[in-house]
Amino acid sequence: MGHDHGHSHSHSANKKTLTISLVIITLYMAVEVIGGLLTNSLALLADAGHMLSDAVSLFIALMAFKFSSKVADYGKTYGYKRFEILAAVINGATLILISAYIIYEAIERFQNPPEIQSSGMLIVAFIGLLVNVLVAWIMMRGADVKENLNMRGAYLHVISDMLGSVGAIIAALLIMFFGWGWADPLASVIVSILVLRSGYLVTKSSVHVLMEGTPENVEVEKVTGKILNTNGISGIHDLHIWTITSGLNALTCHAVVDEKMTIGESEVMLRKIEHDLEHLNIHHVTIQLETPAHTHDNSVLCNVKADPSGHDHHHH
Repeated sequence: MGHDHGHSHSHSANKKTLTISLVIITLYMAVEVIGGLLTNSLALLADAGHMLSDAVSLFIALMAFKFSSKVADYGKTYGYKRFEILAAVINGATLILISAYIIYEAIERFQNPPEIQSSGMLIVAFIGLLVNVLVAWIMMRGADVKENLNMRGAYLHVISDMLGSVGAIIAALLIMFFGWGWADPLASVIVSILVLRSGYLVTKSSVHVLMEGTPENVEVEKVTGKILNTNGISGIHDLHIWTITSGLNALTCHAVVDEKMTIGESEVMLRKIEHDLEHLNIHHVTIQLETPAHTHDNSVLCNVKADPSGHDHHHH
């Protein structure tokens, strides 16, 4: 049960951190939009667009925590845990659209750069940088930015947003000292490329989960080796490993055991496997036991036979 307790504790810490971060970022995003319009700076608007994507990602992550903690029912036997992954896909797609729009705008501005109020732009961009540093610090301290996909997505947004503010600051200085009007659309393009990249990465890892891909933190060879080296198991087939939601990986398979094995022995053996696999990042294990006589050979993942070395898995 220790695992579940840790899970719910990090859940409430994540929620609190997200709420604080969301409020700060949304308020400052409004400031940046107004600042961008008043100073006529596309770099500030790009940064505001980036902040909007931060705010959206934080809001989605918050909703995901709210929904994914809803209890499972007959209609949704896994509960709403996948909501978080769907949210991450939408978030990634939004980022890609925002960045494409800003790049399109910037191309127009390279051809005829408008007049920009560089001092106002500098002030707004500098405060923006401080706001991002503050939010990143709050998230680092109070949330699980390593394991949780949504928290990591939100955190990466904030980090790349800092770079956006730095870009806007440099552009403002170049316009102030050298009158280089093109620095503004250039900064906005650089910010957009960062946004595009994080959008692509979040979308890619979320789609991998939705496609029931093997979790990135699970090594299939080690998992099969661990099961096959368990006393009493002579082979496994129909092995499936997938992610339900961030930090929750599941495994199902059929295992061939000796027909002389008693129910008590098989239960002890299954507990041992569950315990061993917990260390290999698998949290939910379902194993169907069968005797050699009942083994059907129509497996999705080929039969794997146990052998003393644990290496030579015969596939056919």
